[in-house]
Amino acid sequence: QVQLVESGGGLVQPGGSLRLSCAASGRSVSINNMAWHRQAPGKEREFVALLTSTGHTNYADSVKGRFTISRDNFKNIVYLQMNSLKPEDTAVYYCNLRGTYWGKGTLVTVSS
Repeated sequence: QVQLVESGGGLVQPGGSLRLSCAASGRSVSINNMAWHRQAPGKEREFVALLTSTGHTNYADSVKGRFTISRDNFKNIVYLQMNSLKPEDTAVYYCNLRGTYWGKGTLVTVSS
């Protein structure tokens, strides 16, 4: 069974940075095709970033140029580096493996 555990969330001031991690575990689990999504209070969950098996990345327009998705295949961890954070980035961030498996999320709050 695949387990995804997010970490790295917290409170940060506008303009600050955070790095989220998503650790995958399970028999023969592969972290290829991992995505990050987020859900702000009162809003639907939305796509943030994707890293495919071939290394292709895709980002939501709202985070392009500020967020970077990467992975460590040895550690089975996918990262989301978030820079120049804005209050509208406040949300629970979830990792999603191959559209099937979800973590429980980590809360990011951007506020002064």
